[in-house]
Amino acid sequence: MNLIGEHLSKSYDQDLQNLVNLFLKMGGMAEANLTKAIESLVKSDVELAEDVIDGDKEINFTEQQLDDSVVKVLARRQPAATDLRLIMAVSKCGADIERIGDEAKKIAKMARRATREGQSPIGYHEAHQMGNFVQMMLKNALEAFAKFDATGAYRVIEQDSEIDAMYKSASRAMMTYIMEDGRYVAKVIDILWVLRSIERIGAHARNIAEQLIFCITGEDVRYQKLGAKKDSALNPAASHEINDASLDYQPSTGEN
Repeated sequence: MNLIGEHLSKSYDQDLQNLVNLFLKMGGMAEANLTKAIESLVKSDVELAEDVIDGDKEINFTEQQLDDSVVKVLARRQPAATDLRLIMAVSKCGADIERIGDEAKKIAKMARRATREGQSPIGYHEAHQMGNFVQMMLKNALEAFAKFDATGAYRVIEQDSEIDAMYKSASRAMMTYIMEDGRYVAKVIDILWVLRSIERIGAHARNIAEQLIFCITGEDVRYQKLGAKKDSALNPAASHEINDASLDYQPSTGEN
């Protein structure tokens, strides 16, 4: 199974390749912003938080470019079957990446305010732990998309249940601070919003994985349980490389 490179028109192949490359570039930007947002929180780094807030504009601009490119390909090529699934997956996943950027910006804004107000680091350990986990989820989702790897996509879906459990556990831990001292209410509410943003990023990473599975197999797994569906959807051809699509995806190293 080869989603790109089977057309008589090489320019059509290039159009599809460009869409995937642009999406992966956007994903790499969001991943970097997420890494910096979490770091700005745990290190009380206002400058890094400002960098995330400013960087969100570039993600939004790239989404506009992606949307324009999708419309042009649809109008010029009138795709069907697998091509149409690929294009729609890129379009929908682009929206998820944009929202991941928004959530990272929310975290950065909270980090900036907390640092300026000199708030104690209540819940920062939980936020750091969850943040590291969703960074891994997003990285795995983008790498799966770069390789059209259905197995990797299913792995991301499985990880989403873990982040949900971490979110519930962290939220309960935050409640103990309020019960111990009512003066912590405002600080706890702030960190709960951060934890919620991190949980939502995990959900968006899952959305990307689900769209990828649909793109590869035609199987809509959004509202289905894993298990039998996973086994039936996978096949030896489910994992393969898309030319140089991964070249525009630069995984975050966590460095400033």
